Amino acid sequence: MSQFFQIHPDNPQHRLIVQAVEIVRSGGVIAYPTDSAYALGCHIGDKAAVDRIKRIRRLNDKHNFTLVCRDLSELGVYAKVNNSSYRLLKNNTPGAYTFILPASAEVPRRLMHPKRREIGMRVPENNIALALLEELNEPLMSTTLILPGDDTPMTDPYEIRSMLEHDLDLVIDGGFCGFEPTTVVNMIDDVPVVVREGKGDPEPFRG
Repeated sequence: MSQFFQIHPDNPQHRLIVQAVEIVRSGGVIAYPTDSAYALGCHIGDKAAVDRIKRIRRLNDKHNFTLVCRDLSELGVYAKVNNSSYRLLKNNTPGAYTFILPASAEVPRRLMHPKRREIGMRVPENNIALALLEELNEPLMSTTLILPGDDTPMTDPYEIRSMLEHDLDLVIDGGFCGFEPTTVVNMIDDVPVVVREGKGDPEPFRG
């Protein structure tokens, strides 16, 4: 049975953030708000928690998870960023973007595409997500909360609790945060490529 925390979207209660992070560190899977949709998150090094997320969403081993970071310097630990990419990232984070970047040696192999050393990274513009990341002091391993057979993410924390209360350890009610996915930008090569248009404005990445 999942716990249910109502956390203020503008001024997250520190006590509840600390409890949420304890759940993540102890192997829990949480549903939490971002700047584009609700997401599932777990500890970066916890294979059992990752496997639980895969079961909830019925994902295969080729699915790319995203590392959600609190700022650009943390992102730079897990991804290799050249100077031109750094300037673009600096001007557009935090924001509703997922960036595909070359993975550094810090990224566990199981988080990456089997044949390519790359990883999805993002810095969300959401106070609750950023408070969680600040307290956790490392990225959250995440994927958008889209249930099998659905085309759009879940947006109602009460519905998330009623449908997934036996699969999750915690649902954070941070209010409505939209259902439009992030804009995905591939930054593996010198010229960025917009792979998917979503909530984030794609124009800065179109040269």
